[in-house]
Formats: sequence, structure tokens, C-alpha cells
Amino acid sequence: MTEQSPDSATQPPSEFPAPADQNPAEAPPATEMPSETAPEAPQDPIALLTAEVDKWKDLAYRSQAELDNFRKRSAREAQETRAYANADLLRALLPIMDNFEMGLEAARAESEKSMIFMGMSMVQRQIADFLRDMGVTEVESLGKAFDPNLHDAVSTEATAEHAEGTILRVTRRGFRLKDRLLRPTSVIVAGPVA
Repeated sequence: MTEQSPDSATQPPSEFPAPADQNPAEAPPATEMPSETAPEAPQDPIALLTAEVDKWKDLAYRSQAELDNFRKRSAREAQETRAYANADLLRALLPIMDNFEMGLEAARAESEKSMIFMGMSMVQRQIADFLRDMGVTEVESLGKAFDPNLHDAVSTEATAEHAEGTILRVTRRGFRLKDRLLRPTSVIVAGPVA
């Protein structure tokens, strides 16, 4: 067994040996490493349970709010679906109506007193009433300012009589279903005079 000097007995053992040229008595004191898991102070069990209850209450309130928002969003989407369910059918009906009106104009050119013209006029009124009942309205365009959200410009025409961007003629009528655009109006727009 090795003898220990009285100085070495009072110093804590170092993790690393002292360099050869340094006296162990002169070595700097070893720093203590904090323990990784410090013992936690005992907590009050009532405070722990209260915190747990508060956590679950908060979760329940949040879940209830999310469920209410989901119900409202579902009701709004269902109402929107009902309101615009016929949009595709009505959009498909518009070109048929355009062709029917061209036939009506041809029948008018022959004779406004013919039975064909009178029968076609009645059918046109029924179609117009049906569209109105479904919430379809025509986009008013003639003489108004061009709006790219409502109008489709097929050409421009230089004119000094109207301000630039004014709609001069409608080549195909546009329609809305309530507040949504079913089909833009095809228009000829006033352009700058050269």
C-alpha cells in the first residue's frame, strides 16, 4: 500500500492526473459537474390534479369550439351547394337558348304573324321565366365600362363618340346565377382613336 501525504488526503482526487512537471498539491481544484437529473422538489398532489383537470377542461372547450365551427361550416357549404347545384345545367342551357333566339329572329324576319314565330315567342318567354325563377339574371353591359370580371372583349373599335373602355356592342349575352357569374358577356369595346 502506498503512503499518502497529509496534503493529498485533504484534496479530492482529480479525474485527470496532474502533469508530470506540476506538483499534485498545486493542481487546480477539480470542478464539480452538475448532476444530470436533479431530484425534483416534491409537488402538492392537489396542485398536480388541479393542473390536470384544467388541461382536460381546456381540451374539452377547444374540441367543442372546433365541433361548433365544423357544424357551421358544413351548414354553410350545404346551403351553398343547394343554391348553386344547378349551375352546370343552367350553363349548358345558355348556348341552346342562344341558338333558339337566333331561330326566333329568323322566324321574325319571315313574318311576325306566322304561327311558328308566335309559338317560338311563347317558348322563349317560358325559358326566360324559368331562368328568372332559378335566379339567373342577365349581365347588363351595353354602354357600361368594360370589366374583365364580367366581360370578355372580342375586339376593340376606334371611336370618338364614346370614352375608351366603353362597351359598344354585345355579341353574346352574359348571365349570373345569384351573385356568381355563369357566363361572361362577349363585347366589343371602344378603343383609342388613331
